[in-house]
Amino acid sequence: MAQEVVRSGRCSIKLACLAFRVSLTCYRYQPRLAPENAAIADKLIQLTYNQRNWGFGLCFLYLRNVKGYRWNHKRVYRIYRELELNLRIKPRKRIVREKPEPLAVPEATNQCWSMDFMHDQLADGRSFRVFNLIDDFNREALSMEIDLSLPAERVVRALDQVIEWRGKPQAIRSDNGPEFISAKLTGWAEKQGIRLEYIQPGNPQQNAYVERYNRTVRYDWLGHYLFESIAEVQDYGTNWIWTYNHERPNMALGGITPKQKLALVA
Repeated sequence: MAQEVVRSGRCSIKLACLAFRVSLTCYRYQPRLAPENAAIADKLIQLTYNQRNWGFGLCFLYLRNVKGYRWNHKRVYRIYRELELNLRIKPRKRIVREKPEPLAVPEATNQCWSMDFMHDQLADGRSFRVFNLIDDFNREALSMEIDLSLPAERVVRALDQVIEWRGKPQAIRSDNGPEFISAKLTGWAEKQGIRLEYIQPGNPQQNAYVERYNRTVRYDWLGHYLFESIAEVQDYGTNWIWTYNHERPNMALGGITPKQKLALVA
């Protein structure tokens, strides 16, 4: 209002500031855009283009914790909003459910692993399966087997390969799928001295660690692309696992990556 009065020529700057109780410093202030703002905008645009499912939280944690930029979160969020990169928030339906028992939180690696299957289709309509295995302690992706068919023998082979470089877990949690309750897997676990923990049928929340990981796999890349062949899916999955373990901030770990969590306890 003071600027409008001065612009019309009806009074001086000093008188206008006195009338509207505005300081001269505030009246004469001209915002200056820091050159870093353009750099922040470029980083955000590049990041959201490559990771279409990431919101502001993951973008900021990636820039701060993974890349080491010390930009203030308010500044980054202001630029994020000005670029209109914010994701649409879907309204949540209020469903009354019984509160599940909290999952035990492992205190070290190899205390408990979680495994589960996912399903999807190729461009030609053929169905394929994805076997996921994670360490509950730092949510690290240990294995991702992808093929048209994954019987119990393939599950055992994948577990043996991980144990060769990771060591044996004390327990492995899973649902009651036919591959997991098969004599092949139960015999292998008994021979290895590994305890198999099965969740109750119809209660996937009891296997929440790997179920949340499955959602990340689905929304980060599996649901974004239509693959032509199994080899193409396998190559993409292998590359994504490295990104997930080394570069993708995990909210459950306090905004750091699984490998950073592992380094903190090493």
